[in-house]
Amino acid sequence: MATHAALSGFVPGAPRARRLVQLYVGLLGFGVSASMLLLGSLGVDPWDVFHQGLSRQLGLGVGTWALIVSAAVLLLWIPLRQWPGLGTISNGILVGLIIDSMLAIFHTPHALVLRWVLMLGGVLLNGVATGAYIGAGLGPGPRDGLMMGWAARGHQIRVVRTCIELTVFAIGWILGGNVGIGTVIYALSIGPLAHAFVPRFAISGPTQQPEALLEGH
Repeated sequence: MATHAALSGFVPGAPRARRLVQLYVGLLGFGVSASMLLLGSLGVDPWDVFHQGLSRQLGLGVGTWALIVSAAVLLLWIPLRQWPGLGTISNGILVGLIIDSMLAIFHTPHALVLRWVLMLGGVLLNGVATGAYIGAGLGPGPRDGLMMGWAARGHQIRVVRTCIELTVFAIGWILGGNVGIGTVIYALSIGPLAHAFVPRFAISGPTQQPEALLEGH
């Protein structure tokens, strides 16, 4: 469909340098936002609940499991006919490294108000960063590619994203991941945030029509 190239790989129509800058700024923001949720310790995003659960059950760090799960999720792209791009590979590698680096440098603050600031700021930044790096048109990350692949088959982004987040949350909770108020806020907010910011940051190309994914088919 018309949106496929825009969401899974490079779309012509804008300078590649602009796309690259937006991609890596978005990925940096995405990694930092995930770290903020972890540092806030009020409940992490559903995927990190899953990563934490795996870490507690099987060992290895949260960032390492983020890398492993990224590779596994790419296999789910096959039936959706999604194709990885530079953004996909960069996401799979960089986000986990950013998380591990941030957690090695910073520690959870004692003040509850600061933890709330980290959590709420992390949720908002995650939504903005998701829109930025997907909107660069160089390929979504493994998890967001799964979302976009399903959305491209006639479903709204916010509905698909919320369903995925709630499913991953349930599995991670069973595995012993850190669940809290931040997890619930993230799971309910990230779908609408992605719905708002993906088209806002989309770099237009000749075939790019992100509004189709927002309205459904």
